[in-house]
Amino acid sequence: MKKTVGLFAAAALVMALSACSGGATPAATGGAAGGGAANKPLDKIVVGFAQVGAESGWRTANTKDIQESFKAAGIDLKFSDAQQKQENQISAIRSYIQQGVDYIAFSPVVQTGWDAVLNEAKAAKIPVILTDRAVDSKDTSLYATFLGSDFVLEGKKAGEWVANEYKSASAPVNIVQLEGTTGSAPAIDRAKGFADAIASNTNLKVVASQTGDFTRAGGKQVMEAFLKSQPKIDLVFAQNDDMGLGAIEAIEAAGKVPGKDIKIVTVDAVKDGMQALADGKINFIVECSPLLGKQLIDIVKKLNAGQPVEKRIVTEETTFTQDQAKTALPTRKY
Repeated sequence: MKKTVGLFAAAALVMALSACSGGATPAATGGAAGGGAANKPLDKIVVGFAQVGAESGWRTANTKDIQESFKAAGIDLKFSDAQQKQENQISAIRSYIQQGVDYIAFSPVVQTGWDAVLNEAKAAKIPVILTDRAVDSKDTSLYATFLGSDFVLEGKKAGEWVANEYKSASAPVNIVQLEGTTGSAPAIDRAKGFADAIASNTNLKVVASQTGDFTRAGGKQVMEAFLKSQPKIDLVFAQNDDMGLGAIEAIEAAGKVPGKDIKIVTVDAVKDGMQALADGKINFIVECSPLLGKQLIDIVKKLNAGQPVEKRIVTEETTFTQDQAKTALPTRKY
């Protein structure tokens, strides 16, 4: 009898463990793990959000929009700042799992190294929503959807402007690139898109490329080094506005005129960047909208109602010339 009871207990334990690793139906989450807070009232839903940090004006605007959107929707948002460290973000996600939140959203610091913690969320049946940045996990069931920009396209748009600007150039055009955080999706993808767009023009050459970590201080420091090491710089491609603004400071300190002596192309279109574009210090900006709050809430509402969501949701964005920046600035929200 004792042996029989023991066998039943062991079998029950195996079944329980197997159930913990299961997920919601593909129809509800697009194949992602987690059942979520099915049909809960909105004011009973809890979402844990793990932010990258506050490294730029874009990120500050992104945080503000998400927090304000959740407050307006009446959904409880637990927020953490990883200070650009992956280990902090992983700790925050594990904390949300332990707290039993209904959904987890985060903007990954880097692309790699997420499978373990995402599997933990899957085992806990908590759907994960990627915002702004992607992960390189081959198992796409580890997250419900990825909401964000097409970073390759952003880099391509920047490169296309450069290619067009110098289409008649007969002499070599020396370009320096200020990269974002090493290993991050926007840094990798924007570099690829830019390189692809200028590849057909053999006069366009990236003579130096280094990370400024998406910060203004980093952009200034790297640009200072470029100005000392490169005898001739015609254009700067900064992978975000903040690094471009830092580059402006370095260029002016070197006695050169940004936008004229050295042309500058950036990505983001935050207010400070747009003002620099309107002033002629930046020549072209590719937009990357940080206003993801309402779209994130729509995703949570759909998952909560058991409705399907697209695996990839791309935000709509544009580009700006100097005149377009002047027109847009008065009503710019970020």
